[in-house]
Amino acid sequence: MAETSASRPASTILLLRDGAKEIEVFMMVRHHQIEFNSGALVFPGGSVDAGDNEIVARSDLYSGGEGLSEADRGFRIAAIRETFEESGILLARSKGTGAPVDARRAGEIADKHRVALNEHKVSFLSILVDNNLQLALETLVPYAHWITPEGMPKRFDTWFFLAAAPPDQLGAHDGRESTDSIWVSPREAVEGGESGRFKLPFPTTRNLIRLAKQGSVGTALDHARGMSIVTVMPVMTKTETGRQLRIPREAGYDGEVFEVGAVG
Repeated sequence: MAETSASRPASTILLLRDGAKEIEVFMMVRHHQIEFNSGALVFPGGSVDAGDNEIVARSDLYSGGEGLSEADRGFRIAAIRETFEESGILLARSKGTGAPVDARRAGEIADKHRVALNEHKVSFLSILVDNNLQLALETLVPYAHWITPEGMPKRFDTWFFLAAAPPDQLGAHDGRESTDSIWVSPREAVEGGESGRFKLPFPTTRNLIRLAKQGSVGTALDHARGMSIVTVMPVMTKTETGRQLRIPREAGYDGEVFEVGAVG
C-alpha cells in the first residue's frame, strides 16, 4: 500500500452571484503546468500558509472572527487571500468605516499589489495594514469539508465556503496558476464536465450538483447556514472499468458510491 502523506490545510470559495435565470459561480481553469489538478475547472483556493496564521494573531485585521477557533480563522483568511491572488476579488472592509471594499477600490488594490503578492514579494498582512483593511470573515459560510483519500501522493484537508461576490467585482484569472475564468451556472458546469468541455475534479462536481438545487444566492447561503457539515474522505477502490469512490451518504451528495471512470 502506498505510504499516506499528511494532508495540508486548504480552503476554497464558491463565489456566487444571481444570473439572469440561474445562480452563477466563479470558476477558473488551472494552468496545465500546475502539479495538482492541472487543466481542471476549479473554484479559487489553495493551501493555508504561515502568513495566514500571522494574520490570525492580528484580530484588528479581520472582522467576524468571534467564536471561531484559530484554525477556523486560518481557513477563512487563506480562502480570502487565495481568492484575491487568483481572481482579484476582495472580501474585505475599510477599517475606518466598516464599509465593504467596492469594486473600484478592490481594483486599485489588485493593480498595485496582486502581482507582487503572487510573486511573494509582499505579504498579504502588509497589504491589509497599508490599505487600512479588515478581512470580512463573516461573509464566508462553511459549505463542505473534504479530505483527499489516503494513499494519494498529495493530500489536502479542504474547507469549502460559500460567499456572495461583492457587487461589480467581476474577477479575472491571474494568468499564472489559472489561464481562464468564467461565471457559470452550476448546471452548465456539470453538463460541461459530462460532455468533456470541462475537466472537473470529483469534489468540485459533487458540490456543483448540490449548489445547482438553489435558485438564488440568498437561498444558497441560507441553506448552507442550516447545514450540518459531514467530513468527506472518499475511499477509492479500483474496479474493472476504472475507479469507484465511496463517501458518507449523510454528507448530502445524493449517494454513497460513485463510478468515476478510468484511472489516470
